Amino acid sequence: MSTPDIRVEKGHAEPEEVAAITAILLARAAAAPSDAQTHRGRAKAGWRRLEREPGFRAPHSWH
Repeated sequence: MSTPDIRVEKGHAEPEEVAAITAILLARAAAAPSDAQTHRGRAKAGWRRLEREPGFRAPHSWH
């Protein structure tokens, strides 16, 4: 007997429920992104590198 590809971690799923979620996942994976927009990266990183920040910020400052 082989190991299943989908496993229920908590609770009990009926075979019909597992089949339904499997069908949904397979349909999503097979769908071609026809009208999907291309992802453009940000011009600036959304995070800061702490070594490039000043050593101290006043608690009342905005920056």
